[in-house]
Amino acid sequence: MTPVFDLGNVLIRWEPQAAFRHAFADDAEIDAFFARIGFYDWNYEQDRGRSRAEAVAAIAALHPQHADLMDGFFDRFHLTIRDKIVGSWQLLADLRARGHAPWALTNWGPETWPEAPRLHPELMDMFEGIVVSGHEGMVKPDCAIFDLLCDRAGATAERCFFIDDSAANVEGARAAGWQAHHFTGADDLRANLRERGLL
Repeated sequence: MTPVFDLGNVLIRWEPQAAFRHAFADDAEIDAFFARIGFYDWNYEQDRGRSRAEAVAAIAALHPQHADLMDGFFDRFHLTIRDKIVGSWQLLADLRARGHAPWALTNWGPETWPEAPRLHPELMDMFEGIVVSGHEGMVKPDCAIFDLLCDRAGATAERCFFIDDSAANVEGARAAGWQAHHFTGADDLRANLRERGLL
C-alpha cells in the first residue's frame, strides 16, 4: 500500500494568522478580517495555480485598501509554516523504516511552495515524490489530482491510503477510489495505521 500524506496541518502546522500579527491587535481581529475579505477562498485560488500578481489584483479589485497588506502575505508566508507536527513526522519515519514508500499530496500555491522545503528540508528526503496542486493547476478534493498521483507513483487507487486534515479532501480521495483517514492527531493516525497492518 502507498501512504500519501497531506502536508499542511498534518506534518506542518499552517497558521496564516502569523503573517498578519504585525498589523492587528490579536487573532480575533485577524479572523474577522479574513472573513470580511474571504481569505480562505482567495488563498484557494493560489492553490489552484494563481500567481501572486493575479492574487493581489483580485484583492485590489474588491478591497483596494488591503492590497498592500495582502501582497505582503507572500513575503511573510514563512511565518505561517514554522512548526512541525512532531508525532506525524515520527509516523512518517516509522513507515519508511517498515519499507513503505510514502508520497505527499498538498494544496499549495506555486509561489509560496519554495518556503516549505527551505524551512523543512527533510520533506525532500522523506517522500518518493510530492504533488503540489499549484504546479499542476488542479486541487483537492477534485478526483483529477488523486488520479495524477496514482499515475506518478505507479499505484492503483485502491492501494493508496490518504491522510488529510480536511474532511472534504478525505471524501474526495474516497470518491477517487482511495482509502483515506481524516487526520485529527498523530495518536489516532498511528492506531489506524496499525489496524491496516502498515505499522
